[in-house]
Amino acid sequence: MDLSVNALAWPLVEGLLQDRQVLRVEVSELDNGCRVVDAGINAVGGVEAGRRIAEICMGGLGRVEIDACAGNWPFWLCVQSSQPVLACLASQYAGWTLSEGKFYALGSGPARAMGSKEALFEELDYRDAPGPACMVIESETVPPVELVNGIATRCGIKPEALVLIVTPATSTAGIVQVAARVLEVALHKAHELKFPLADIVDGVARVPLPPPVPEVVASMGRSNDAIIFAGQVWLMVDCADAQARTLAEQLPSSTSRDYGRPFAELFKAVGGDFYKLDPMLFSPAQVQLTNLRTGNTFRAGRVDATLLATSFGA
Repeated sequence: MDLSVNALAWPLVEGLLQDRQVLRVEVSELDNGCRVVDAGINAVGGVEAGRRIAEICMGGLGRVEIDACAGNWPFWLCVQSSQPVLACLASQYAGWTLSEGKFYALGSGPARAMGSKEALFEELDYRDAPGPACMVIESETVPPVELVNGIATRCGIKPEALVLIVTPATSTAGIVQVAARVLEVALHKAHELKFPLADIVDGVARVPLPPPVPEVVASMGRSNDAIIFAGQVWLMVDCADAQARTLAEQLPSSTSRDYGRPFAELFKAVGGDFYKLDPMLFSPAQVQLTNLRTGNTFRAGRVDATLLATSFGA
């Protein structure tokens, strides 16, 4: 495939660097030449920074907009991609585990398609060629130089060709870019359910814009709950109606055994061990699948305004 998620995202990265003062992000350079964008550690950041970072995360193959919608929450993130599999799974998905000494974080964004060893890329049959690259890291601290050198080496580039964007979970930019994964979690769950990814043609989604909170678990909870309790996804697929109906029935978060309590409460109940939670929980509240082959639409799930309000402190 000729599409390069890093090349497509690079103008967005340059725009972020150029507008650093307007967006209230800070840019520094490590000893190895890698540029680091602080979007919430010491910098203020904000909603617009998070929106732009979310589009970078999608490898330039998705749009994220803020909209005022009638309903149970005043402001929403609207996400769209005409290349949802590449945008969400080859780029936006936080699938690169990064660790060095005491530092641990998950990496997302287009650099994954260059250097990550995830088996997912074999299934996607996709890799990006070496060149200027960007990775988004969910962390409260800047990664050590040794780790950054390793990322660059894996990508086949020099550190000065790499831009790292760091978004703490408690930052406004961080909570926005995580909530903007509403379409991605639907793609990821469809993949886990063994639905053929090639049959997913287009995707549109929306999710409430979560209010920031200065505590890590609570902030993680709100961004996840926004998707789990109120995320709405519309996928256009090309398959048999029976397949589309089955996927629609299985996708909503309410099918999970862990559904029904705010994420922060669940997380504390399992002692902070993320892997003890049912992975099928991380999916949108409501889905709509339109089969392009037949024109039939299948809907399942529902928005839970009560649980959303509980999570959002509203």
